Amino acid sequence: MKFSPVLHARNLSANNTRRVKQCRNLCAFALVSTGLIISDSALAQALPQPQDGFSMRVVPGAQFDKLQLPKISVPEGGTPDNTPPTGAIMSPAAPAAGITPYADPRSPQNSPLVNQNELLLEAQLTPDGPALSQGLVWRVFSPEPNDEDKLPLIATATGGTASFSLPEGSYLVHVSFGRAGATKRITVRNASRHEKLILDAGGLKLSAKLPDGKEISDKFLRFSIYENDDEGNERSLIVPNIKPDTVVRLNSGTYHVVSSYGNANATIRAEIVVSAGKLTEATVEHNAAEVTLKLLRDVGGEALADTSWNIVNTNGDIVFESVSAYASLVLAAGDYIAVAKNKDRLYQREFTVESGKNEDVDVFAKAENEVDSDQVD
Repeated sequence: MKFSPVLHARNLSANNTRRVKQCRNLCAFALVSTGLIISDSALAQALPQPQDGFSMRVVPGAQFDKLQLPKISVPEGGTPDNTPPTGAIMSPAAPAAGITPYADPRSPQNSPLVNQNELLLEAQLTPDGPALSQGLVWRVFSPEPNDEDKLPLIATATGGTASFSLPEGSYLVHVSFGRAGATKRITVRNASRHEKLILDAGGLKLSAKLPDGKEISDKFLRFSIYENDDEGNERSLIVPNIKPDTVVRLNSGTYHVVSSYGNANATIRAEIVVSAGKLTEATVEHNAAEVTLKLLRDVGGEALADTSWNIVNTNGDIVFESVSAYASLVLAAGDYIAVAKNKDRLYQREFTVESGKNEDVDVFAKAENEVDSDQVD
């Protein structure tokens, strides 16, 4: 007689009802006959409805392989042991022995913020000034250096007033407002805390003009701010390449400001004081002009290409060098000598720069303007 898995399952269901009721904690059976795993969905449909007290699911054989569910050998006419085999699928209501249930996420020990305390921070330019509402950058550091001898950065925030949730401990808090900044050590205990940092800072706005009041083109004008060193040592650059009318935020104090008109020798230096809580506006006056140099063969001719230029002041110092048909630059008011080199020949011309008077300076490649290299050196 041909063996029928379906008939075998029915016999097991009818003969072992009482045993099944005693095994209510077993949520699934893997039906096996002589090592044959029941995994056919058509076969599952032919099986009778499960009896009360247990449930059954048919899993594709490949998934059984992944679960590594052991095969149960059931001799013909026999019954499985009441003890669930190792690896059997268990009901959530009856976890296997030794397995700890999941911790309640609502419990205090599992809340990441249970030991956190609020630290509210605000910054002011002066002790009696209002709290700044924008433009701040907050950084919270651990006071203990790491292996790289750097303070670990714990948290950051931007804008105005900032709030941080931190565990108890000591921290270094730094706030910056442009180039101004302040640092404070703060200890957080088991309570909220509100701290104010005083920046003692102000603003500096720089511009420049010519003696006759004419505006200077922004493309030629830049400012640099240095630390003021009364001892005459080399000054540290704080802010380079500042455009005119830009407000720079600085801690209060005296600064060394350099105004550069062009990239030659038209520079003005000044010591400027920045006061806390105030905007200082400073305007410098340049005595200079824009000059364009050309080497020509004749009046009205084209500028000769492949020309190198040296501009020398009355002290014999070279104030500008260039290689181009045209040499455009800004020079401080004064007397100069233009030396043009073309095809191993040197030509020169003396000229004067008047403040605010922009002009073209033509050097003619003629014998009367030619000089020996020894004369130039």
